[in-house]
Amino acid sequence: MAEIKAADVAKLRKMTGAGMMDCKNALQEADGDFSKATEVIRKKGQAVANKRADREASEGVVLARTLANGKQGFMIVLNCETDFVAKNENFVKFARSILDLAAEKQAASLDELKALSLEGKSVSDAITEQIGMIGEKLDLPFYSKIDAENVTAYIHPGNMLASIVGLNKEVSDAQVGKNVAMQVAAMNPIAVDKDNVAQDVIDKELEIDREQARKEGKPEELLDKIAMGKLNKYFRDNTLLNQDFVKENKKSIKQYLQEVDKDLTVTGFIRFGLKD
Repeated sequence: MAEIKAADVAKLRKMTGAGMMDCKNALQEADGDFSKATEVIRKKGQAVANKRADREASEGVVLARTLANGKQGFMIVLNCETDFVAKNENFVKFARSILDLAAEKQAASLDELKALSLEGKSVSDAITEQIGMIGEKLDLPFYSKIDAENVTAYIHPGNMLASIVGLNKEVSDAQVGKNVAMQVAAMNPIAVDKDNVAQDVIDKELEIDREQARKEGKPEELLDKIAMGKLNKYFRDNTLLNQDFVKENKKSIKQYLQEVDKDLTVTGFIRFGLKD
């Protein structure tokens, strides 16, 4: 059996990020062969992943960022099993490395992101290795990006909720985009405006409102009118541009933006909350 030196262990640890004892054991098993030792560590991660496949990974982090040009935003969610791991500095750093890779390579989809190379291995394999080191199920269930003339990302303290907002024009005051991104995080709108709400959602709301009015004894010929009135309130409460601005609730988000620039509006947004 090959002699395993401390320098070899340190080298493998730098290559894989695995713990010192895991690296030493892998090198011993591989008789000093670094390529085989790396595969040993990867297989250990896969074994742990298979063992914990039925566990619930509901904790984790939601991270978002923009490019330096302010025209693109990216968001990922990396799940784990416990709050303890979610708050671990190394776990957050690992998640951020995936986010940075997505931004650098302009990943078009979650599958594309998982296939990208992260320090010599695919993101999927890197996650598997982390499972072996951490001992918890990890999952990368969500990735999205947004393009606009002005993009702002917001991460709520604790890394459990994030949002990204795209505006149609550049704005000199960065606080404007941040205010809207914070609005999205706080109020969880379903669409930018009422015209963006899916028809099946509208139909469902109208049916619920008709049935409620019917149970309240309202005349049958008035049910549609009552339902439409309630639908308009639904739009005001649940579409971003029509919501009351949380910082100044006497105006809507649309009015707030038009005060900044009469042509300023939201082109799109992304939001993810782990506890939603």
